[in-house]
Amino acid sequence: MTTAALRATGRVDGPGVRQTPIRVPRVSVVITNFNYERYLRQAVNSVLVQRGVRVDVIIVDDASADDSVQLAEDLAAADSRVTLVTRTHNGGPATAFNEGLAHATGEFVIRLDADDMLTPGSIARAAALAEHFPGVGLVYGHPVHFTAPTVLRHRGSARSWTVWPGRGWLERRCRLGHNCITSPEVLMRACTLRSVGGMRPLAHTHDLELWLRLARVSDVGWVGGADQAWHREHSDSLSAREVDVKRDLEERADAFFTLLTDGLGDAVADARLLRIARATLANEALTRTTQAYSAGRGGSPETDGYLQYAREIHADLDSLPQAKALRRAERLGPVKSRFSPNLLAHALRHRAALVLGRYRWRSTGV
Repeated sequence: MTTAALRATGRVDGPGVRQTPIRVPRVSVVITNFNYERYLRQAVNSVLVQRGVRVDVIIVDDASADDSVQLAEDLAAADSRVTLVTRTHNGGPATAFNEGLAHATGEFVIRLDADDMLTPGSIARAAALAEHFPGVGLVYGHPVHFTAPTVLRHRGSARSWTVWPGRGWLERRCRLGHNCITSPEVLMRACTLRSVGGMRPLAHTHDLELWLRLARVSDVGWVGGADQAWHREHSDSLSAREVDVKRDLEERADAFFTLLTDGLGDAVADARLLRIARATLANEALTRTTQAYSAGRGGSPETDGYLQYAREIHADLDSLPQAKALRRAERLGPVKSRFSPNLLAHALRHRAALVLGRYRWRSTGV
């Protein structure tokens, strides 16, 4: 399946799109927290104000050293819909979510980090799609990423629904190699989630691997036209503190490898998807290497690291689309590569593709 071959199995536009489900389902929101006292109240309140669904909030405090537990206890005392689970040892976000999932009783489940928030009406919009398409196990929409102290405006009305066959959506992710979901914008059908299990112990791609695993067994839905969550970008976040480009590549490879070698899917199909994903990620490493040469950083530990990573996951680098540009950069060397018209044109095409990809993602989710 090529990128263009991903076709929706269900599509609803305009008046047919409901903003709330016909019935009122119960939705459990698991909020994982570690030293985010300053954000926790906002996260919880963003759930409690949701309309058109019955919500309950499970705060899992992962052994915070600040006053998060006291705040969570106060929030639970003030609203019966809030419960608190405390951990005495920090186990990381995947372990914390799995512990919260064990307490979830809703028909649907949302995983929310304590520094993120849901937009008003987002749960009802996602639940309406899931109600209309019972084969969907994962619903997501567009998140607003922000860094400002105040929350940005958001689009509050769904204009379309799109449903893709899960295996097709999974293959699209293998061919693009990156995660198109931040996390708080996802609503999961609880029975589907429990059928595949909770999060696996991956350091930074536990969420990506879970989305892929859900897509292997169920359809995937997209709420178009609305912003479904606010994702806060800040220097204290786990990804900002611990993930550089090479580690990000390595951990995305781990996510695909973990899923596609777990023995729970079709062995032949999964092996093919793993080859696709590894080639995609190796090609991205070659692109990073070429860009480094164009910036005068070629032949450095940075480029050596990218090439080592690419060789580890893909045996034949010369078969990859970016190999020709890389060989040209290596022949020119780091100094002359900075002034090469061909490499400049290559860099501009790559940047244009990234811009187009971001626009496509915001509009279609893929």
